[in-house]
Amino acid sequence: MNWLITGGCGFIGTCLIKTLINENNHNIRVLDNLTTGTRDDLLEACSYSEMRVESVNEFNGIELVVGDILDEELAVKVTKNADVIIHLAANTGVGPSVENPRADCMANVIGTFNYLEAARINNVPRFVFASSGAPAGEVEPPIHEELPPHPVSPYGASKLAGEGYCSAYYKTFNIQTVMLRFGNVYGPGSLHKSSIVAKFIRQALNKETLEIYGDGTQTRDFIYIDDLINALRLAVVTEGIGGEAFQIASNQETTVGEITEKMVEILNQNGINNINVINGETRLGDVKRNYSDTSKAKNRLGWQPTMNQNEGLKKTVEYFVNENF
Repeated sequence: MNWLITGGCGFIGTCLIKTLINENNHNIRVLDNLTTGTRDDLLEACSYSEMRVESVNEFNGIELVVGDILDEELAVKVTKNADVIIHLAANTGVGPSVENPRADCMANVIGTFNYLEAARINNVPRFVFASSGAPAGEVEPPIHEELPPHPVSPYGASKLAGEGYCSAYYKTFNIQTVMLRFGNVYGPGSLHKSSIVAKFIRQALNKETLEIYGDGTQTRDFIYIDDLINALRLAVVTEGIGGEAFQIASNQETTVGEITEKMVEILNQNGINNINVINGETRLGDVKRNYSDTSKAKNRLGWQPTMNQNEGLKKTVEYFVNENF
């Protein structure tokens, strides 16, 4: 199978590649602009060849093409002969979307459109879109796929627009689009990730203060990376799910205060002490409660999370400690 993975040098992309290289029947092309993930991150996952844009041709082994998802001509070129597009490249947070809504829109809406259009031009049969719980917005959880969306942040709006284009390209052009609404992803390999688990562990190891936005009673749904990769694999091979969205999370509501306490305790067990935690101002665009009902993914994909949160956090802290902070 020929895989095109946008944003493939990032946390989720490299973890997906690690699972794929254990099988011998895949060619993998990574398209990344290297703003977050790096060549070294990809090299930790696999050996690869870096291709100049003008040299891109047939899929062959594992290749890196450095480029931007806003380059529509490049999108058409790198997706030719692909069997599946895994579209991970994006602005991935509420904060940056509030600071620069236009850049968020360009990356998450136009970037997604470019790769859907490339899939149409090149007859790529399947397109898996990395979405989020953010399109749902401020609703009474658990979030499920039939809830009317009410995004609160520009990030939520841009991901909702991406989902809308995925739905349209399935209905109009019969591209088998699948939208996976990720919870807060964490786990080993998340060195550059800016969400709370990775950020707070990094800050604690650097002896920096951990700042919780608001009073810490806001809730989130945390999903371990191995569980998420399993969902991605199932989204590629499961038949009859074109145009469908799935909540991919743990179905467990955890406050930010609770997850912080758990991380501090595990860090203490690893010899990282005197961690200072403060409460700051509430962040614009944040929702108060967010966790998912994952029953549709269980019923249609045969997927459910298996990692215990405490064990997942322990593995994540140990990964960061072993990275020689």
